[in-house]
Amino acid sequence: MSTRVFRREMALPLGACVFAALVTAGCERPPVEAVQIGYRGVGQEYLVNPRTLADKVADTVIPAPQPPAVPVPIKASASYPELQVLGDLSLTEFNRQMAAITEWVAPKEQGCAYYHNTENFASYEKYTKSVALSMLRMTQHTNSAWKDHVGATGVTCYTCHRGNGVPKYVWTSDPGPDQPAMFVSARQNIASPTVAYASLPFDPLTAFLDRADTPISVVSSQALPSDNDKGTKHAEWTYGLMMHMTESLGVNCTYCHNSRAFYSWEKPTRVKAWYAIRHVRSMNRDYIWPLNDLLPASRKGPQGDPQRVSCETCHQGAYKPLYGAQMLKDYPALAAPIPAAVGASGSPPVPAAAETALPPARGEPKLTGKEEGEPSLM
Repeated sequence: MSTRVFRREMALPLGACVFAALVTAGCERPPVEAVQIGYRGVGQEYLVNPRTLADKVADTVIPAPQPPAVPVPIKASASYPELQVLGDLSLTEFNRQMAAITEWVAPKEQGCAYYHNTENFASYEKYTKSVALSMLRMTQHTNSAWKDHVGATGVTCYTCHRGNGVPKYVWTSDPGPDQPAMFVSARQNIASPTVAYASLPFDPLTAFLDRADTPISVVSSQALPSDNDKGTKHAEWTYGLMMHMTESLGVNCTYCHNSRAFYSWEKPTRVKAWYAIRHVRSMNRDYIWPLNDLLPASRKGPQGDPQRVSCETCHQGAYKPLYGAQMLKDYPALAAPIPAAVGASGSPPVPAAAETALPPARGEPKLTGKEEGEPSLM
């Protein structure tokens, strides 16, 4: 009898310990530091765990720059008259740039053959060559026209690809689960990593990072606003996008926002995020969608749309891609468009911006209401 009582008494503390272990398993152990990024006393802090941050930085591999090219007076276009980009570089600098791109993007087992018919480098028979041509233009345009987003650090092919032929983090429109024909879906409450498994609309990327005219809901500065007709549903879509951004950058809301006044533009990080959203839209609509007819089914989604970019494609959990590594300075040809050589006959034209082929899905934000204006720090 005493043995039974002893076991019953011991079972309660033991069960409590097991329960506590399960509850705390998902918690992050100390140390956690709060970095002040706004006015004190209003919660404008960025929480950082130095231990996990150090591990992430250590896992971020930055390729060593290619050895400097030996200067020669011969332009690349003299040897490769079909070039449409980079043809104004010297022949040796062009070859250096190609070696870097091979390291950054092409699978090691294929190398140049990933893009080219190695018996006829002028040929565009491989779709990957046309894709690479458009991506080079996109990189140059990013570094020259979107400094409000990428700053002086800029980007290279490696920023997104990191040794993969297709970047690890790309997305296509999510049609959601099959539903009865007469069932009106709110397009939410589906477990989706895009919105950190929250009960929010599960595909804000199509709505906000693909369709340039979808307004993003904002907090009104009026106590009883009469001009804000977007409503709760639109706010939920906006929160879905914000969840994607915080997960992609590994930050919390106060990294960009004053949590006491979300409508405020006082933080430079929010201004940069405003440009970032529009930059991502531009990349998807102006450079990726026009390639859709060239892409194989393996690089498209279930609705036939191309794999596109989002905040996560570049950032991959870091508040700055590659934690601000300065790679562009070693490859100035990617910093801005340079004069193109005269293309050979039969080479593909520059792709034009495309209208998104996907119609708005039921439940997506309506194209009504006033889009937030251009930010100002005033």
